[in-house]
Amino acid sequence: MVIGVINTFNGTLLSTLYSLMMQANIAFVAGYLTSLAVSYLLNSVFAFHEKFGWKKFIKFCISYIPNFVIQNIIVLIFLNGLGWDKVICYVIAAVIGVPVTFLCIKFFAFRK
Repeated sequence: MVIGVINTFNGTLLSTLYSLMMQANIAFVAGYLTSLAVSYLLNSVFAFHEKFGWKKFIKFCISYIPNFVIQNIIVLIFLNGLGWDKVICYVIAAVIGVPVTFLCIKFFAFRK
């Protein structure tokens, strides 16, 4: 749960910072991808106590695809469709995607 909160904060912060330099939807994707590496490190060390490896990192990234799709749709709907504030959209997207992501990484990326 703590890692999910940290990942939500990282993704939101990075997306917001990137949005100062680029369009909000592109900033969301850039923030998401940047925070993915931090998420892999945190999950490897603290949640699943696994050693780092390229194969696991690739599986980890693949397991984040459903989360990315869900979050991107939420940002598109709330930011572009409804005109909500970008930070609020980023937070809502991150919070909704966390449970899906945890299940994917638990049963796919870090499955023993």
